[in-house]
Amino acid sequence: MLKNWKQNPDKMPLIVKGARQIGKTESITAFAKSNYKSAVIINFAIQIEYRAIFNNGYTVDNIIKSISLLNPDLKFPEKETLIFFDEMQECSACATSLKAFKIDGRYDVICSGSLMGVNYSEIESNSVGYKEEYEMHSMDFEEFLWANGYHDSQIEDLYLKMKNLTPLSDIEMKVFGGLFYDYIITGGMPAVVREYVVNKNFSGTLKLQQNLLLDYQEDITKYAIGLDKGRVRNAFNHIAVFLAKENKKFQITKIARNARSRDYIGVVDWLHDAGIINVCYCLETLSLPLKGNYNPSIYKIYFKDTGLLTASLDKEAQYDLRANRNFNTYKGAIFENIVGDMLVKQGYDLYFYKNEKSTIEMDFFVRDASSLIPIEVKASDNSTKSLNKLTDPDKYPEIKFGIKLCNKNVGFNGKFYTFPYFLTFLMRRFLEVV
Repeated sequence: MLKNWKQNPDKMPLIVKGARQIGKTESITAFAKSNYKSAVIINFAIQIEYRAIFNNGYTVDNIIKSISLLNPDLKFPEKETLIFFDEMQECSACATSLKAFKIDGRYDVICSGSLMGVNYSEIESNSVGYKEEYEMHSMDFEEFLWANGYHDSQIEDLYLKMKNLTPLSDIEMKVFGGLFYDYIITGGMPAVVREYVVNKNFSGTLKLQQNLLLDYQEDITKYAIGLDKGRVRNAFNHIAVFLAKENKKFQITKIARNARSRDYIGVVDWLHDAGIINVCYCLETLSLPLKGNYNPSIYKIYFKDTGLLTASLDKEAQYDLRANRNFNTYKGAIFENIVGDMLVKQGYDLYFYKNEKSTIEMDFFVRDASSLIPIEVKASDNSTKSLNKLTDPDKYPEIKFGIKLCNKNVGFNGKFYTFPYFLTFLMRRFLEVV
């Protein structure tokens, strides 16, 4: 993505958003050093003196002059320099400067920070129309495979078998299925994945994940401006609680005694904007467009990184999970969370459906150019009554086929496709050609 951005002759300053510790700084720094003659890297959280570089105005010459006064060794060759403003949320004035950098055009600019978007209310002018935004996620399953030494050609073989409905071999099912279970436990946080790859086991991964959860708690205390921070923390701490329930819906009124929805207005939006959660809304009608047919007051909340969901479970569950891959009562929740996360990382919004009589329930819905596609996540190999009903063309003409994700091989029965869970990361590519 960064290379494509650089090659655009009309590029705008880029803001890379995302939760903490997903690899933003490392990725952008490596890109800057390998693609530019000069990389000027400023971290507003650590180098607090640089927060003053905008005090004399927002012209590019004034900003460059101020940076050079603080560090005369930095060089700024025109058209060959990338200026990387990291931890941008610590210096809101930085966003105002992006319009000037775009109009000036001599330097490429990338900004990055955790919880970006949350503090925009503090920014005098956020350069609307003069910046491009990109949300970065934790590592997806494909990147997890790369980290474990697998190559693009092996991943392409998986896609071709998915596309051509060719069953995977027993060894492919075993190897990739096993790696996928490990990915569920580790999640995609780079530091956690690195620990897993280096040690070739889960040693040390849980401690890293628990530290990340504590960091999120600290971020809530520091950045949840204008909201009751106790309520934000309370909602965050109840995500796993509601996912363990049968219907998995997040219910504000059950968070605490006398909790009322109006007291929690903005809380879920804040957690989502902070890059901590994915929100899955309930569809009111099974018709296109998806965004015009959901109920904003009925939703499920998933962790953006499934490893953090598993890390939030109790100690006994942690041991059983890592030693025996036994998901216990959280099995359904964990598989829904990982599938939802994999869909979001492919650019999908999340929607589910449950009718009033509960005779039809469906975990996720996506769409292609002209049809609605139900996706069922089966933690066990039980029957798929809802999927069979929804793929009846007489009752649901906008649904041409469905998808079942489970612990089974590739297949198609004329009504829905069956894929093993680990192929979900290839879903968008498959749906583009089916």
